[in-house]
Amino acid sequence: MAELQTKPITKRKKGKLKEFRDNAELSALVVPGLVLLIIFCYIPMFGIIIAFKDYRNNLGIFGSEWVGFENFKFFFTSQDAWRIMRNTVGYGVLFIALRLVAAVVVAILLYEVKSRLALKFYQTSMILPHFLSWVIVGYITYILLEPNMGIFNQIIRAFGGEGLQWYSEPNYWVGILPVVDLWKNIGLKCIMYYAALMGIDEELFEAAEMDGAGRFKQIIYITIPSLVPLMTILTILDVGNVIRGDFGLFYTIPRDVGLLYPTTDIIDTYVYRGLRTGDDIGITTAVGLFQSVVGLIMVVGTNLVVRKISPENSLF
Repeated sequence: MAELQTKPITKRKKGKLKEFRDNAELSALVVPGLVLLIIFCYIPMFGIIIAFKDYRNNLGIFGSEWVGFENFKFFFTSQDAWRIMRNTVGYGVLFIALRLVAAVVVAILLYEVKSRLALKFYQTSMILPHFLSWVIVGYITYILLEPNMGIFNQIIRAFGGEGLQWYSEPNYWVGILPVVDLWKNIGLKCIMYYAALMGIDEELFEAAEMDGAGRFKQIIYITIPSLVPLMTILTILDVGNVIRGDFGLFYTIPRDVGLLYPTTDIIDTYVYRGLRTGDDIGITTAVGLFQSVVGLIMVVGTNLVVRKISPENSLF
């Protein structure tokens, strides 16, 4: 009886070894990514212990005094906590909604373009900003918004108005940051949805047209429902970043101007400034840990809700 039980197990092991040997070249391609993941993501996790200590450089991680949750308490009771959390979550939710709607609309518009030359031009021009660094985008933004010689202010003055002090008024940036984010990221997002649209069976549109459905009804009843699975998956992934803003956007574009902190300061920029000065490493580590844990909870929670409502559209 024991021999009968061990034979299938042995065969399975041999089968797995043979499969691994047959795909050794493909498996080797994963190694560099795994090494980078371990070095830059898993090994640094040891540093989260700093969040629970009053860290001092001269004492090191182990020598610093253990303070428990005092670093978390200090941050959440500080005057900066509400502003930073409001900005981070507010922009996160706003960006998810804007990216989703804009990407789907642009993808549908591209799908309606019949000229291949025009389609290639639109796709290339929209995806190009995605490959520009935030430093370059920051300089472009500064050329447009510079108070004295900026292009926007020159246009305003040409029509008899007074130039705006873009880098002194925080309220302007509630609109500027979403526009810059859309300009840089909309290209890649809409290409994903456009690829999904290319997989729709053309016979569905032909049948709908024969039944008298116009282009608008075809979009409502065929195009958008076909995009729902991809929209759901990408939204679940984006929800995990609601509390994690794009550091390059919020630091480079406003140029880290203190006057703009009320509407541009988020958790990532707050943590960076704390680490740069070296005065609040324990507190900034606690904030970063809180950010990661909440992001994980939101991804898992959102996926559970989606799986409950529509299991076929859940991520896992």
